[in-house]
Amino acid sequence: MGAFSIWHLIIILLIVVALFGTAKLRNVGSDLGSAIKGFRSAVKEEEEKKKEKEAAIGHTIEAEVSPKTEQESIHHG
Repeated sequence: MGAFSIWHLIIILLIVVALFGTAKLRNVGSDLGSAIKGFRSAVKEEEEKKKEKEAAIGHTIEAEVSPKTEQESIHHG
């Protein structure tokens, strides 16, 4: 007794359709689709906010550092 056969799945589908009706199943399917779309858009917005935050923090300033001479280290401490 391994996995379900195609006949098991068909019987289960027929029972579900008989219990709930096709209209109810269609509504459930559209509600599920709307929920998935909402979840995807929320995840996308979070990723965009994260990228914007990283871009704002990640600015680098390019500069040149030169070694101190003995005169500068004596005068500045």
